[in-house]
This record gives sequence, C-alpha cells and structure tokens, in this order.
Amino acid sequence: MANSTANTTKREIKLSDRVSRISVSSTMAVAAEAERLRAEGKDLVDFGAGEPDFPTPDNVKEAAIKAIRDNFSKYTAAPGTMELRKAIVDRHAADFGTSYTPSECIATAGGKQAIFNAISSLINPGDEVILPVPYWVTFADLINYAGGKPVMVETREESGFELTAEMVKKAITPRTKLAIINSPNNPSGAVVPLAEAERILEVCAAHNVWLMTDECYCQFFYETKPYSLAGAKDAKDNIIVVGSLSKTYAMTGWRVGFALGPAPIIGAMGKLQSHSTSNPSSIAQKAAVEAVRGSQDSVPVMLAEYRRRRDFVVPKLRAIPGVVCNMPQGAFYAYPNIGKYLGAGRAAATATELSSRLLREAGVVVVPGEAFGTNEHFRLSYATSMEQLEKGLDRLAKFFAAQG
Repeated sequence: MANSTANTTKREIKLSDRVSRISVSSTMAVAAEAERLRAEGKDLVDFGAGEPDFPTPDNVKEAAIKAIRDNFSKYTAAPGTMELRKAIVDRHAADFGTSYTPSECIATAGGKQAIFNAISSLINPGDEVILPVPYWVTFADLINYAGGKPVMVETREESGFELTAEMVKKAITPRTKLAIINSPNNPSGAVVPLAEAERILEVCAAHNVWLMTDECYCQFFYETKPYSLAGAKDAKDNIIVVGSLSKTYAMTGWRVGFALGPAPIIGAMGKLQSHSTSNPSSIAQKAAVEAVRGSQDSVPVMLAEYRRRRDFVVPKLRAIPGVVCNMPQGAFYAYPNIGKYLGAGRAAATATELSSRLLREAGVVVVPGEAFGTNEHFRLSYATSMEQLEKGLDRLAKFFAAQG
C-alpha cells in the first residue's frame, strides 16, 4: 500500500487581514533580541525597556500575598471587582478632581488592553483616528487592526514636540472618529500644557470627535502640576481616559490598567473583554486596590529620582557632537536626534540600522525612532540605575566619537 502521506502538500496558511495589518511590537522585538544576546554572554546596558527599575511597594506586595492566603483566586466580574473600580475612580477623583462612578470604569489586563478595547469598541473600517507623531508604538497598529486609518499629525521637534489644538483641527475630516493625546508622551517626554489640552478637547467636541487621553505617565510631570483632561468642565461626555498602574506603582508585570468614560462605551469594552481575557488576575486586582488606596509615598520618590536621572542623561547626550535632544517634560525617556549620523557614507542608513549597530558593537539597547513614526531618533529609557546610565552613556559617546 502506497504511503498516503507521500503526495500530500503542505497546507498554505492564510492569516486574517486584521492580524496581517499589524506588526510585532518594536519594543518587544528589541527586548527579545537583547535577551538572546545576553544568553550568549554579551554584556548589555538596556535603555530599551519602558518600565521602572524600582520594586513594587511592599504594601502592594503584601496585599497580593494576603489575597493568595485568603484564596481570592476565582473569577471576578469581567470588568474587575466593584472594590477595585470604586478604588480607581476614588483615586482619580482625589488626584484630578474628576467624578466618575464604577459603571464608568473598567479594569483591564494592563493599559494596553484598555486601549485595545476602546479602539475596538469605537472604530469601524474607514474611520479616521488622529495620531500625533511621535506616538507610542501600539497606537498605530491597533488602529490598523480595527480597520481604521491613522491620520498622522507631525509635531515639531524645535517646539518640543508639543501638540496644539490648531494641528488637531486641521487634521479633522468628516471621517474623523477619534483623536489621541499621550501626555506626558512616550517616546519624547513632551507635555501638552493644560490650557492647550482643553482647547484640543473643545475642538474635538465641536466636531463630534472622541478624545482618548493616555494617562500612563500621569504622575510623572517634572515642571508642572499633574493633570487629567477629564477634570475639565463638561469633559466626561467627550473623553475616554486610559491608564495603568504599571508606571505609577512600578507594577508592569502585574498587568493592571483601566479606562474611564461614558457608561455605554465602558459597557461595550466590558462586553469585548468578557469574550477575550475576561477579568484581570484576581490577585493583581487586590494588589491594585492597595496601590491606589494605600500610601502614595513611593510616587514622589520615583519622580524625584527620574528628574535626577533626566538631568544627568540629557546633558550627556547633548555633549555628543551632532546629537540634538529636547529636555523631557515628563515620563522617563529621552528622544535624541541622531540624524547627523544617518545616510550614505555615515554610521548607518537608518535609525533602525544604527540601533542594531549600537546593540551589536556598543552593547547598548535603544529603540529606533521608526517604531514611533520618526526617522532620525532613538528612544532611551532612563528608568534604570545611575551606574547603568553612566556606563551606557560612556559607550554611546565612544561609539559616536568613532564615527568621525
């Protein structure tokens, strides 16, 4: 009997159009390559990771341990426990003067899921979404995944990458459904001043455009008082807040985020979540309650240390001939312009190629600017120790000095 498998052909795998429209997260790809090189024994200084190097506060860890001991290990309501949602809206009210209710809040498996749920719940194929450049890597891919069209609004480096209401207004068309603000910004550290953010909200409301404000770095403003645009007068009817406990409380691996918005949108997000991840981890939810209700003493400590690091990093970058770097106003990233070193006959053709050389030759991990919509930058996270910052910046200086 003939071998029945001999004449079989390999089945062609046809992926969905949705997943084919997105790429692997650039930051995750950089992390994976760095991990591979570490496994081979290479000494690396990692400026790629966008996460605090601080430990999660002890009171938060103890709350998780107690939850485990109390056997709080079952499913919860898909949008999170009532206890957690009430704690989130209370914290937001105390910090920013907002007035959300638990029905206007959803807890998610990290801030990224909050953004995914919101965009999936709002955007239909062909809808336009205004996205300021530079932008966090995931925004564009999630818009594309939903079938929407990212409308890139180029901010100016010489103006500190500041987004203005006039820029947003010029980008609005009859197909515009949503605009996104990320302030403080990842990757540039730019901050939209409160008065300008309120004007952006007014423009969006006047044109029946939803405004999503990403508050992932909401406590890390260096020069001005932290704010939430949701605290502005009559903001609630036009705004969706997405946030995370990851940065504020050094809880990246705990995967707890949230969204605040009108109950019908939050309900739609909860419906989607009920068929995808369901609830965030029950243990992490108990830890999150303690994070937002307990002592906030760790937050100003982290902010002060980030400021100290920023004030060390930026002058060091500016001291490299040909490198230009704005002073970040928030978050914990520097976004230097290395355009002088790019092009034919120079260190590299692109920022991606240059970042690859830095990884291989200098042992320094950075994320190329193409991931954030610009071609002449890389992102450097200074959420790491001063020892590592000194070591890595010395390596960068030596690498660029050797390029002539």
